Amino acid sequence: MHLHFVDYLIIAIYFVFVLGIGFALRGKMKTSEDFFLSGRSIPGWITGLAFMSANLGALEVMGMAANSAKYGMMINHFYWLGAIPAMCFVGVFMMPFYYGSKARSVPEYLRLRYDEKTRTLNALSFAAMTLLVSGIDLYAMALLFQQLLHWPFAASAIAAAVVVMIYILLGGLTSSIYNEVLQFFLIVFGFLPLAILGLKAVGGFTGLNTSLESVAMQAGHTAGFYDHTWANVWSASDNALGVNAFGLIFGLGFVLSFGYWCTDFLVVQRGLAARDMTAAQKTPLIAAVPKMFFPLLVILPGLVAISLDPHMDKLLNGRYDNALPALLGHFYPSGLLGIGLTGLLASFMSGMAGNVTAFNTVWTYDIYQTHVNPGKPDHHYLTMGRIATVAAVVVGVLTAFIVLRFNNLMDYLQLLFSFFNAPLFATFMLGMFWKRTTSHAAFTGLLLGILSAAGHYVLYHFGYIHYPSAMAANFYQAIYAWSVCFVVTIVVTSFTSPKKDEELVGLVYSLTPVNRHAHLPWYQRPAIWALGVLGLMVILNLIFW
Repeated sequence: MHLHFVDYLIIAIYFVFVLGIGFALRGKMKTSEDFFLSGRSIPGWITGLAFMSANLGALEVMGMAANSAKYGMMINHFYWLGAIPAMCFVGVFMMPFYYGSKARSVPEYLRLRYDEKTRTLNALSFAAMTLLVSGIDLYAMALLFQQLLHWPFAASAIAAAVVVMIYILLGGLTSSIYNEVLQFFLIVFGFLPLAILGLKAVGGFTGLNTSLESVAMQAGHTAGFYDHTWANVWSASDNALGVNAFGLIFGLGFVLSFGYWCTDFLVVQRGLAARDMTAAQKTPLIAAVPKMFFPLLVILPGLVAISLDPHMDKLLNGRYDNALPALLGHFYPSGLLGIGLTGLLASFMSGMAGNVTAFNTVWTYDIYQTHVNPGKPDHHYLTMGRIATVAAVVVGVLTAFIVLRFNNLMDYLQLLFSFFNAPLFATFMLGMFWKRTTSHAAFTGLLLGILSAAGHYVLYHFGYIHYPSAMAANFYQAIYAWSVCFVVTIVVTSFTSPKKDEELVGLVYSLTPVNRHAHLPWYQRPAIWALGVLGLMVILNLIFW
């Protein structure tokens, strides 16, 4: 990868804009709510793009390209089956609970619905997960800095972390959100030419299918092993992902998908920053539209990379994670290369910034203010939020080294989600839709769900149980963790006393007034938007069956 002056200039201009947004917003960060929740004042279209962009970190861009190079076209499911239904559900059904309860975080909603111990368990597990996930983005940024500047991995990770830390310290969540919108457009303009050039190089979609069939047969598989989304899902041995229809639909489409989009504060926080309830509900629905078409930008390059280098000894150099940077260097001329690399940097920074802003909110509100130092003035917690930002970045540098053990970012990420998000979704689902669910049951179910995931991982890691792929193991681990939490919560609920109905108004579906949208034109109602989004998703699945 050879960069010229114009490429470095484009990257430098991007960094000036990123830091400039932070400096411009510095004077508006006067209260803790300004810093952590943007004063709940941002328009829906901006929070929608930020909702999407917060999920556009290294795991989404570099990770999905690596995923498609390893597992083929079935990775489309991470965008369609594994995202769109859950995004519609959180917009129509769950955002009214989050926004209407005025909870400042997902753990705080758990305190209102259940009790303090359930909130604390979730806050601690979520804080741990965000620090580990921020390491993924730092790892990817460091890898890129290594290729750009030929710096050592550690120096690259530190340099990348410092830039993110500065603009969050200056502008808080608002800075992060506006940078995420900028980064969204940079990612689109940076990778769309790559998809077009890559597809042209392999002879269009027909040539790509032929190449993927050749790759599959060279590896001893059937011709359609890599190039279908649904056609080869009925048996685990017929696809590279190594999962059957049950594992895919229940593991990814239900547990992991709903567990992430409905309970992960990283994305929910963007909806909470919206200026009113309708804008908050539309936030994930707006994000779902570009989400559906992102396979063109990130999955297609991965398929092109494995088609051009089936033995992984040229472009990929033995690691699936190299798919996207290698294709940028292979196809992009000077100038366009600078735009493409800026798009990559933007994706890494938006992902890490999203994790850091979510961490500093949960740490300050749900751990520090609650258990360590309650009753202090608001300015004290604003200062603590900034300290937490620095701490999160430092720990993120350390966790970046864990990623070196994996040759595919998404395998590592879904492993983390199966530990933390999968059982949490069972806790939320029962709490929101079954008023009988008790506080002791929720805590016990969540704790045993996390422990069951840990037990499953130990058995898989040491070879006592086997799966066709690491991703298949993650899917089934998520199913087990969700099931244990679900069953244990129901059992313990039958032996414990629930809260009174008046304590659950606004927190449980059956006791909460429905948010009416009759005053809105039909085309502005969230439920209509959700139906339109789901219809479009079905069409895309049929086209790429």
